[in-house]
Amino acid sequence: MYLEFYGLKEAPFSITPDPRYVFLSERHRDALAHLLYGIGKGGSGGFVQLTGEVGTGKTTLCRLLMEQLPENTRVALVLNPKLSPVELLETICEELKLDIAGKKGSLKSLVDTLNIYLLDAYAQGLRVVLIVDEAQELSIESLEQVRLLTNLETPTQKLLQIILLGQPELRDKLHQPELRQLAQRITARYHLMPLDRAETEGYVRHRVAVAGAARSPFSRLGLRALYKRSGGVPRVINVIADRALMAGFAREQESLGERLVDRAADETLPGTARYWLHRYGRGLAAAAALILVASGASWHWLHRAPAAPVAEAVAKPAPPPVDNSLEALRQTIAHAPDADLAAWTQLLGRWQVNAAQVSVRDAARCPATISAGLDCLRGTGTLEQLARFDRPLILSLHDGDAQADALLLGVDAQHVKLAVGGTTRTLDKSDLAQVWNGEFSAVWQVPPALPATLHTGDAGPGVAWVKAQLARMDGGKADDTGPAYFDTALEERVRKLQIAYGIKPDGIVGPETLFALSALGESGPHLYRKVE
Repeated sequence: MYLEFYGLKEAPFSITPDPRYVFLSERHRDALAHLLYGIGKGGSGGFVQLTGEVGTGKTTLCRLLMEQLPENTRVALVLNPKLSPVELLETICEELKLDIAGKKGSLKSLVDTLNIYLLDAYAQGLRVVLIVDEAQELSIESLEQVRLLTNLETPTQKLLQIILLGQPELRDKLHQPELRQLAQRITARYHLMPLDRAETEGYVRHRVAVAGAARSPFSRLGLRALYKRSGGVPRVINVIADRALMAGFAREQESLGERLVDRAADETLPGTARYWLHRYGRGLAAAAALILVASGASWHWLHRAPAAPVAEAVAKPAPPPVDNSLEALRQTIAHAPDADLAAWTQLLGRWQVNAAQVSVRDAARCPATISAGLDCLRGTGTLEQLARFDRPLILSLHDGDAQADALLLGVDAQHVKLAVGGTTRTLDKSDLAQVWNGEFSAVWQVPPALPATLHTGDAGPGVAWVKAQLARMDGGKADDTGPAYFDTALEERVRKLQIAYGIKPDGIVGPETLFALSALGESGPHLYRKVE
């Protein structure tokens, strides 16, 4: 109804997981990188666990992952895990298109059939992956059966990689003592958080643009209200935004502000108590506390009954903390043979590089050009210099004779966040200095036809791209009328960029300067600036 009024070609806020509308925040890029790591050999046959609240985008990420699978991958996707162990095995076999006629109901026959298939797939160089969505619904018995499937192996390799997607309850379930063997086999964990305020605004603008609108119909205050009322949960954003568009159309309002978004939220959220608590929560809580104190004192004065013993609250088991000590990192460096592959898989995943087009092992060698439009650079620098680029980087860690690659995820005043050996760790900068001597590898995207070097006297689209990127930094002219030339004025602008990024200020656009120019763009992954 409202499409033509707002210049839309289609509804932008459908709750179906359409990959065209995928908006990858930094958290979603991290989550996708963990899934890609699980698909690759870096998973070593262990489990990969992705959890998140309802509506945060787990299923959408799964669909996106399915589109990026290498050609040699076969996937069994289980969407309804409320099954008995036998039914679960039957579903897996059916997803892999195995003939189980006459074998249904027999646990042994189904396992034997699956094992024969996995051995044959291994002989053909195929990778077999089991993805279980809504995995928190799996029973204890079915989870144990899933664990037993990882026992299907050759002397050197597991035959089945398993990815569990679920709500936070999955983490609690896996902490139960009877599932400790399964918990020990989880090689990568990630919990997907809702979007923050800036990401919510970017998410809304992205979906509206994909749907064909020239501008967002939500005002600045409307976007702020949309974030407050949704809590940054994408599915809730979609529901409220769609209702706001309908209400705006009915009122012929081209700009959707705070009041209209609040009204839409009141109509779509399950009850308005949450809204009033959100807006007036502190006052209500204080008033409620005073009422409780007063009523409690009155009751005590009137009755003076002896207090009944209070039962101790039974706390949920806390997840085992990640050991972020320097000694734990050294153990990972020494005993994580797949750490290099894991780090590079996650880095490529954060750039949304299709694993079917780029070999992770080839990329890890860091050739100057990994593929068309994807360059690589090895070098040395300080952590402060690398933080200026604001891009995830590979750090080469050394401890004695042991070596491992780690992915730099974030830097703040005192700490760094790394992904190493399938685990995310937060370390003091001083601890990192004990195992890192400044060696790094960087990957970035550039226009495919861009020359490797540009200097004074050059002309063409490559020079135009350099000017456009520099305009993001200095506000200078993005392009000339006619052919773009590399003149002395542009050379001076390049020198200023080089000085800002700690690069030799020679005025020549080489690999390091290209990386700095690429870092000026908003697209692509960025470092966390607050490390927790």
